[in-house]
Amino acid sequence: MSGPEISIVVPVFNSEACLPELARRVRSTMEGRFSRYELTLVDDCSTDGSWEAIVGVTREHPFATGVALRKNVGQDNAIMAGLKTAGGEVVIVMDDDLQHDPADIPALVDELRRGFDVVFARFPHKRQAVWKNIGSLLADRLAGWVLGKPSGIYLSPFKAIRGDVVREIIRYDGPYSYIDGLLFAVTSSTSQVRAEHHTRFAGRSNYTLRRSIQVALKLATSFSVLPLRIVTFLGGAISLAALLAAAFFAVQAFVLAQMPEGWPSLIVTVLFLGGIQLMGIGAVGEYIGRIFVTQNKRPQFTVREVVGRASPPEWSREVEAVEPVAAVPRSST
Repeated sequence: MSGPEISIVVPVFNSEACLPELARRVRSTMEGRFSRYELTLVDDCSTDGSWEAIVGVTREHPFATGVALRKNVGQDNAIMAGLKTAGGEVVIVMDDDLQHDPADIPALVDELRRGFDVVFARFPHKRQAVWKNIGSLLADRLAGWVLGKPSGIYLSPFKAIRGDVVREIIRYDGPYSYIDGLLFAVTSSTSQVRAEHHTRFAGRSNYTLRRSIQVALKLATSFSVLPLRIVTFLGGAISLAALLAAAFFAVQAFVLAQMPEGWPSLIVTVLFLGGIQLMGIGAVGEYIGRIFVTQNKRPQFTVREVVGRASPPEWSREVEAVEPVAAVPRSST
């Protein structure tokens, strides 16, 4: 039997009350539209009863798989765990709180089948705190500078990805995954469709200001040496300013005879040497940054348990990071 037509990957953290309704809506949307589909729920070490809810979902719905991680690794690494067990021709990534409606999945898939590699959902109005909207806007601008993202594409956590693109990005084995960064590293064929952003089905958001800042730092440092280059250019600018100041003080001293004793020479020396040091640190840091991003072998995630369907697809076993994922048969009820 061939693999699933559609795989849906959902990172889960403290969303116990949302999961049964999420699975019900997935089934309602997918039945009659797609003959083969699967839902993978990745529990990122939740502190509530999310894992028990996932086990219940897999018992009620044979298309569902639950993956429990041993340690909280963050949303993107949890998504990577799901992608490495997904075998669909098309992979959908969405949140666990039903702010992303499974009813929008067919529109994403239809747009993808027009020939695109990735299709993002675009939300004209987002039902979330103002600071989150501001953070999303800043992240969008940063992605444009760092990743070369087209200005008309909105980076959304709700997206459809072609299966062969997924198989490319899961080759990345670095410890700090950033899914959108990996996508733009392997393809420029992207599109988007309008979708409605809903209020959270239950509970409260787990996405804090601190996590937003962490995502921005990951974006800036994991897929670009732009921050290091900024420091290097800053060092050059400071050194140039020091040289200009030196010329100004020289004119004062030899033409106008107005130079105060001691201070000008001291400040010029400090500025010049400080600028040179920043340039050196930036240059060395650029090399170290490249080595660090390439060579760091800290695991993305470790899997404690898998429940649901029989096993991951054959190709996913070839990826080193998925070797700990040994599926167990779904317990009978």
